[in-house]
Amino acid sequence: MAPHGQHDRTPGLSIRHVALWFAALALMLAGVLGTSVPGLPGVLVIYTGMWLAAWADGFTRIGWPTLTVLGLLATLALLADLLASVLGAKRAGASRQALLGSLIGAIAGFAFGVPGLIFGPFAGAVLGEWLARGPLAAAVRVGLGTWLGLVLGTLLKIALAVSMLGLFVASYLF
Repeated sequence: MAPHGQHDRTPGLSIRHVALWFAALALMLAGVLGTSVPGLPGVLVIYTGMWLAAWADGFTRIGWPTLTVLGLLATLALLADLLASVLGAKRAGASRQALLGSLIGAIAGFAFGVPGLIFGPFAGAVLGEWLARGPLAAAVRVGLGTWLGLVLGTLLKIALAVSMLGLFVASYLF
């Protein structure tokens, strides 16, 4: 037993440490789930969880150089998501209403699960373009271009998120 006034310094996990790690892992998991949805900043949530985990560990295993690289990857993922969506829409000649429709379709798609997340942006882009400019065939073409941009951006965002997770785990273990 430690003498009066001194604390026992036995190694172990405090409740605070466990709670911080639980919160960090919950953020990373929520971020991974959010990454699969176009337009959502899931990678920022993953990065926040990684930063919290590094802080909980006193930055001993995950330091500032690693956190900087992880932050750059998160930024790149967000830019890729945005640029791929915009470039896909521009290449297809999408109107502003098609882009807005795609966003509304993605949000509304949540209510329908995975099929809604896949087809919601497409349906929203088609409806927005059709209301803005007319012919359904042209609206479908714009919808496909917008949707393909969203899909490619999301796939790139997921790949970068997986890279972030791999770097985090490797840095933590080694």
